[in-house]
Amino acid sequence: MREDLLFTPPDFSDEKYASSKDVTTAEVVKDGVSPQGFYLTSHAPTYYKVDGKWQIPERSSQDCLAVLEDGKIYVREFRNLKKGDKVVIADTNDGSQGVLKYAEGFSDEVLARGGDFVEASNTSNYRLLYELMKKERDAKGMITWVLGPAVVFDFDTRNGLSRLAENGYVQALLGGNAMATHDLEGGYLNTALGQDIYTQISDPLGHYNHLDTLNAIRNVGSIDEFINQGNVRDGFVKTLNRLGVPITLAGSIRDDGPLPEVTGNVYESLDNVRKQTDKSNLIICLATTLHSASTAETASSYRIDEDGNVVPVFIFTVDVTENAVRKVSAAREGIAVRTLVTNVQDFVVNLEKELVPEEFVSFDEEHVYDVEEAEVSAEASDEKEIKE
Repeated sequence: MREDLLFTPPDFSDEKYASSKDVTTAEVVKDGVSPQGFYLTSHAPTYYKVDGKWQIPERSSQDCLAVLEDGKIYVREFRNLKKGDKVVIADTNDGSQGVLKYAEGFSDEVLARGGDFVEASNTSNYRLLYELMKKERDAKGMITWVLGPAVVFDFDTRNGLSRLAENGYVQALLGGNAMATHDLEGGYLNTALGQDIYTQISDPLGHYNHLDTLNAIRNVGSIDEFINQGNVRDGFVKTLNRLGVPITLAGSIRDDGPLPEVTGNVYESLDNVRKQTDKSNLIICLATTLHSASTAETASSYRIDEDGNVVPVFIFTVDVTENAVRKVSAAREGIAVRTLVTNVQDFVVNLEKELVPEEFVSFDEEHVYDVEEAEVSAEASDEKEIKE
């Protein structure tokens, strides 16, 4: 990663840090309940002084607790506290109580600059994203995508996402029941929410289509089996399934069905999301305020590389509404976040044009679309011969 994006630690030889006392802790006496006076964590890199030395946790998270265990600080949620855990107690983060919050270690390139406004889609944000995606792909890093259902309502967007995945730019997908259902509906019935995936014309009784899709998948037991049986023509979920890319689906109270892979327990969903984001080096969120904001709160704002550097984990959030991306930026506390106010179709096509070689032929183009075009051409030729 570029040097100007790396974090610069405080000078701990400074007398004000060298003379600071170690953190104070208090013991948990009941599972899931913290002692009073706990320090509430932030996405900003925060150091804790333990046994005379300053240390930074391996990951950050907003509104959690710092727990001292075997001489090391861990960030944990209230619900994961166990009796006997030692919780950091502090009411200031200037270093005087052994807790130092130090966001200024990041440059202006990492810290948010106010965010984009309506109809703003900053060229510099695209350039940074292209750079980060190429570096992660080449380094075999992990790019995680967080998607809402709007991304799969359009043929070119679904196709563009699949092509990006085939070129190594997708290592994990986070989303909900609707996104996966409508993408699979597109591959199964050629509609999304009952509308033709290409023309957007509604099918007669098309509002049944996503429920028919759900019912068919639940009948065979899994998305994997449904695809293996040859029911899905194309789509992003099918591409990820073929490539072995993990898909994490979190349930909500509004879900139809849901798909068998959807996790209904909200805390289990949160744990599943965290497992993916803890491994992520770059996160891209498209057209979902709920999943994007929750991911922004949960995912660490940085990672520690093999050389001990604190490296920002960027989140790019894309939506047509300014309010949606600003919620994500706020959840990220303005650290390592970029906001683009634009429609996701334009965004994905821009990425595809920049990152996918023009001569690249996708699996679907080679094994689905070309075959279908040949079949249509053959049918037309047969009809012509009959008429003649």
